[in-house]
Amino acid sequence: MISFPNAKINIGLNVVSKRADGYHNLETVFYPVKLADALELVESEKPEFSASGIQIDGAPESNLVFKAYHLLQSKFNLPPVHLHLHKVIPFGAGLGGGSADAAFTLKVLNEYFSLELNDDQLEKYATTLGADCPFFIRNKPTFAHGIGDQFEAIELDLSGYEIILLKPEFSVGTADAYRNIIPQKSDFDLRKLADLPIEEWKDRVKNDFEKSVFPQFPQIASLKNLLYENGAEYASMSGSGSAVYGIFRHSPVDLAKFTPPGIFIYR
Repeated sequence: MISFPNAKINIGLNVVSKRADGYHNLETVFYPVKLADALELVESEKPEFSASGIQIDGAPESNLVFKAYHLLQSKFNLPPVHLHLHKVIPFGAGLGGGSADAAFTLKVLNEYFSLELNDDQLEKYATTLGADCPFFIRNKPTFAHGIGDQFEAIELDLSGYEIILLKPEFSVGTADAYRNIIPQKSDFDLRKLADLPIEEWKDRVKNDFEKSVFPQFPQIASLKNLLYENGAEYASMSGSGSAVYGIFRHSPVDLAKFTPPGIFIYR
């Protein structure tokens, strides 16, 4: 069985307060995009994990795909399987690739072995693997809050637009993203995003991490500006970076010509 775990972008990201446990309360909209890995499951004599595409560091046991398998295996005594992941979604980009892989593993196992788990049950398992893993169970536009683990479905349809992602060769660490962040309540409620014309998003919908990340990594700011210069209706860094995306009414066919060397373009 083969599935295709897709990436997400963050439309708006507000760091609203710091919690007593040291984490931060966030508000954001998760939106699924077409960029995807490929995940294959076949039965095997022993549990195995392999990978191709973008290099994955670390032992197989540390990969979220294998952790997702062992989670359900321990609950349902599943037979051994071989899971192969062809990695396309870049790491350290703010695109949720690892979380998507874990969530899709749960969904594939549920379907293949007829476990009959509903979405609510799958989300509970996904929560134990990572804060934004549950989003990929339903995989629909979602307002996320708390530490990014509390979800409310929203009506948002960007199917009439093209979303283009730009990713520099480097990544942004979590500590770098939070450096100099001052939590504050946003003056725009992201749950009302679909009611705001996309032409007005530029002035109303912000990613708070840009204020911290752009001074440290000016190339990311330059990529965002490049998207606007080539006709994006809205452009932003996704999550804590380092990927940025642009939402276009019409495809910018010459974008590659203007993109600096070493930048990956995903459409």
